[in-house]
Amino acid sequence: MDFPQAEYETRLTLAQQAMAAAGMDALFINTEAEFRYFSGFRSLFWQSPTRPWYLILPRRGDPIAVVPEIGAPVLARGWIRDIRPWPSPAEHDDGVSLLADAMSKFATIGMAMGRESHLRMPLNDFHALTCKNFVDASPLLAALRFVKSPAEIALHAKICTIASDAFDRVPHILRAGMAMETLFRHFKIALLEAGAEDVPYLVGGRGPLGYDDVISPPDNTPIQGGDVVMMDTGATLKGTFCDFDRNFALGYAADAVKRTHETLWRATEAGLAAARPGATCADLFHAMANVIGDGGGNVGRMGHGLGLQLTETPSIIHWDRTVLREGAVITLEPSMAVKGGGMLVHEENIVITDGPPRLLTRRAPRELPIIAIN
Repeated sequence: MDFPQAEYETRLTLAQQAMAAAGMDALFINTEAEFRYFSGFRSLFWQSPTRPWYLILPRRGDPIAVVPEIGAPVLARGWIRDIRPWPSPAEHDDGVSLLADAMSKFATIGMAMGRESHLRMPLNDFHALTCKNFVDASPLLAALRFVKSPAEIALHAKICTIASDAFDRVPHILRAGMAMETLFRHFKIALLEAGAEDVPYLVGGRGPLGYDDVISPPDNTPIQGGDVVMMDTGATLKGTFCDFDRNFALGYAADAVKRTHETLWRATEAGLAAARPGATCADLFHAMANVIGDGGGNVGRMGHGLGLQLTETPSIIHWDRTVLREGAVITLEPSMAVKGGGMLVHEENIVITDGPPRLLTRRAPRELPIIAIN
């Protein structure tokens, strides 16, 4: 497990208190992040969709894990004691009867049904369980995961420091004529050498007046003098993500690009000033949008929650009224169109405290860094 057993016991206690307040008898968990959050079970085996994994959290008592036999010995090394395995994959009953039996004593069962949720089991198997009274537990689960413990925040801080160290090496890596895919390969190596365990997410863009694509993998396009290069990394440590980007110019940068970068830095400062307990995500969005004005980018939001997933709820967007709480880890991610060109994106990771937020990332400079052409 990535944390002491007491961490998971506390999570269960808080979940049981929330279930009691919401009138739920149990929570049904079958997605990776929530399964790992409550059980401590972290495995790359989730990359395979062949086998389903189930966890039931009762309002009273201990968790029940209904899992494939291949994972039972590993799960037993943790803190879960009630483990009910079956030989999966099975042709006709892939754990469904075991799951139904484990649910049989609960009348009202909560599960994630809302925004950003998904069902990680065959729909036909779920239909076999619909005699139960399932209710939406998305708000309950989101609230539990939104506020991080001191141990979780320490992991966030460490992976953000690792990624910041790797970004500091970019001026020694980036060269004129280098292909984007080569730069990204070297940067991924820098992340791993700095201490990241994995780099599940690494995207970016390039162009003389910003970029118009911030979600695609790199290609073999050569980087030229005057190009702005952005890299956005979601590196992990013990399954905990950082998520931030940095912009660099090679040789020189257009005045419009420099002005846009400086405006985004000021917009982030406004977001930092507004990020206090009691403020809403919408408050942060408007604070940054007021600096950017009519030049906002097209990504739809200016930040999000962060944790066991690259992006978590809530969203820093004008309609999200989620109230910030001490211990919440979020990103500030304003974007802005470059006049006559593409766009720039600026991103930092922070934790909400009882006063000013704490930066987890090493703050980007106000002026766009320009790497000399050798």
